[in-house]
Amino acid sequence: MTLPTLDDLNAAAALIGRVIPPTPQIQWPLLSRRCGAEVWIKHENHTPVGAFKVRGGLVYMDHLRQTSPNVRGVIAATRGNHGQSITFAAQRIGLTSTIFVPHGNSREKNAAMVALGAALIEHGHDFQAAFEYARDLAAERALHLVPSFDMKLAAGVGTLACEFLRHVPHLETVYVPIGMGSGVCAMIAGRNALNRKTKIVGVVAEGAPAYALSFQARKVVATNHADTLADGVACRVPLADVLAHILGGVERIVQVSEAEIRQAMRCLYTDTHNLAEGAGAIALAGLMREGLRGQTLGAVLTGGNIDQDLYARVLSTTD
Repeated sequence: MTLPTLDDLNAAAALIGRVIPPTPQIQWPLLSRRCGAEVWIKHENHTPVGAFKVRGGLVYMDHLRQTSPNVRGVIAATRGNHGQSITFAAQRIGLTSTIFVPHGNSREKNAAMVALGAALIEHGHDFQAAFEYARDLAAERALHLVPSFDMKLAAGVGTLACEFLRHVPHLETVYVPIGMGSGVCAMIAGRNALNRKTKIVGVVAEGAPAYALSFQARKVVATNHADTLADGVACRVPLADVLAHILGGVERIVQVSEAEIRQAMRCLYTDTHNLAEGAGAIALAGLMREGLRGQTLGAVLTGGNIDQDLYARVLSTTD
């Protein structure tokens, strides 16, 4: 699968712009002082579903409407933000959506998907189990399965990369979470399309290291677990096509601890008064771990959808 081109990204931006405005990118003085660098945050927590995924959902659903007009409903597996994106976009074009989540998933993300119109089904102990069940059911019932990664999704998400890199053209290094791959592939596509020199650093959780292990081995390395507060990056089976693009476009992958993720969440609150879920804060956690002082750095805050009780615990504790 080839990465989206500049024409693809511009077309996606025009489509998305009819539904949601560009999100802000802000250099926060307290955060910059804390990190000893010029730090910019891309605020994807400011979209209508509180996360970056909505961009990809809109582009994917528009393509589906044009190419498969007989489809009446879609099915997908998610930890929350992908599901909100798909349901939000599906509802706009009159499609039903059935969303599978693992048992123990975020109560508030589940509630948001139901409020958007999803039929929500819990299955399995983690995302991979929910996805495999959704995939099998889609084949059995001839439903359209929306994958967790697709270049149409990446084209939509790539619009955030273009917004960021156009606004901060001197960005030296940008940190991006790696879940199933749409975010990091989108940043590579945007960087390449705009011909920027910005280095891209992927960030994963130590409890979900599959892409870091795969990057080191230069081949897909699956794990038996993906346990992390940052549920949006809880991947245990990397995709070969995504890994190929990562190997060709990412400088390195940083692993961060749960304590570092929690600290980044607290810093985003105290220094910017923005809410960040674990996966939303993990890019900043990677930036802070590396400590590249005196540079112009960016981090994508991919989402702010976290349950109130969990967020209260994170804010009230220190590591």
